[in-house]
Amino acid sequence: MKSAYYEEQWQTLKEAAKPQLIESLSKRIASNFIDRYYYSDEYNREHINLLCEMATYFDDEELNQITTKALFGSIIERLCDDFEELQTETYNRLICQVVNFLCKLPEGVRIKSELYDFQLGTEEQLYQRIESIRLTPDQKLPSIIRPKKVIILSRVTIGADVAITSVICQRIAKSYPDAQVIVVGNDKLKQVFSEGSDIYVHELAYSRRGGLLEKFQVWLELLTQVRELIKNLSPAEFLILDPDSRLTQLGVLPLVPLQNYRFFNSRGKKGSAKHASMAQLTNQWMDNILGNEVFCYPKVWPSSSRQQIAASYRAAVDPDGTVTLITINLGVGGNKRKRVPGDFEKNLILTLLEGDNIRLILDLGFGEEERAQSTALLQAAKEAGIETAETTFSQLQTVNVASRVVGVECNIGEITSLIGKSDEFIGYDSACQHIAAAESVKTFTIFAGTNNVRFIRRWQACGKNTSEIIYVDTLTKDSYIDTENIIATLMDFRASGN
Repeated sequence: MKSAYYEEQWQTLKEAAKPQLIESLSKRIASNFIDRYYYSDEYNREHINLLCEMATYFDDEELNQITTKALFGSIIERLCDDFEELQTETYNRLICQVVNFLCKLPEGVRIKSELYDFQLGTEEQLYQRIESIRLTPDQKLPSIIRPKKVIILSRVTIGADVAITSVICQRIAKSYPDAQVIVVGNDKLKQVFSEGSDIYVHELAYSRRGGLLEKFQVWLELLTQVRELIKNLSPAEFLILDPDSRLTQLGVLPLVPLQNYRFFNSRGKKGSAKHASMAQLTNQWMDNILGNEVFCYPKVWPSSSRQQIAASYRAAVDPDGTVTLITINLGVGGNKRKRVPGDFEKNLILTLLEGDNIRLILDLGFGEEERAQSTALLQAAKEAGIETAETTFSQLQTVNVASRVVGVECNIGEITSLIGKSDEFIGYDSACQHIAAAESVKTFTIFAGTNNVRFIRRWQACGKNTSEIIYVDTLTKDSYIDTENIIATLMDFRASGN
């Protein structure tokens, strides 16, 4: 579809903006862009400029966020999730175009000024910089660099920070034991990188649901904070590691001179092992830049106080060590394609409870929808004659120890502690699968919502214990999904132990 067709509709829409119409138009433009790109490798700059205009036009930021969601959800995230070199190059081209658009806005003056100071005054210069980084083999750090501070950028999501960032932190601690390890990211990281980690979490929030300007202006705040962290340090005394972070829009936006910066191209790099998980790729990257080969599994460091509460609950329900305690998290972070429809979740829980000495911890989830679904599961178990309970993490000690299913309201640090004291974890593709593997707990992931084999392999959980995937095609088999077979396959994995 030609851009003029959509431009005409946009001009009409400006006069009487309605959320549902903005959503419809932005989705259609985004879909047309990605359809033509996949079909004929066509890159429609006019479509991207139109989406940028729609995402920054209104005084009401909620209206701008509608198009931002379409741009990221339908185009940007799809390019990233393909894990192919061509899509990575296209992503870089697109983000550079978006930055160029923002630099022309009054609100983008500082973005333009900061880029100019890096001698990146044009879109092409910005593009050539990130493409040069992407295509250049990983450079070993020179021996002259003996950092007092190593700043590691968060991947923004907890699951990715467990799978990737925790590995980087461990490798850096081994190579530079005297350096302060700093992770810049959301304060929730403190719940999984707490005391005992020797990792300092420097708070900087990235709004995954924010507007287009907000997503890019966080780089300005990051620049300010990095400069504060490294002031009074010589170039040999600091290092910035960027694990494909959204804080820099996956490396497109610069922070420091390249001699003090290393970028992990986690999406599309020539020669990357096709079957490797993110944790394995991260270790390979660290091997290259550090010049030594040491494998570190992902790791979490929950607080001792939370671990004590979880341990006390485990001891209360399993005094003689005969109980199999399974933690279940069925949250999908708003991505309904990851959820297996129908009675799957109810039948899963009832099937698990047919086993001897099985106790279940059910994470009640986040938000009204997940909470309602969890409540329905508890009710189904209760109607089947199974004793259930519902509580908060802090009140676990008050739960009747005879309850075989306990729904627990908890944050990420609390569910981490509960998983760590469990024998097994079962859930959809989420942060919890990576936490479970990091805690050396048997992990069984119902992996739905994608048909991209490379994506599944990259985001498989990695740990010392069993970690299995039960793949479910929720995209092309909407009319019929054999939930009985899914559950039977899961039970086979549990029984065989491999």
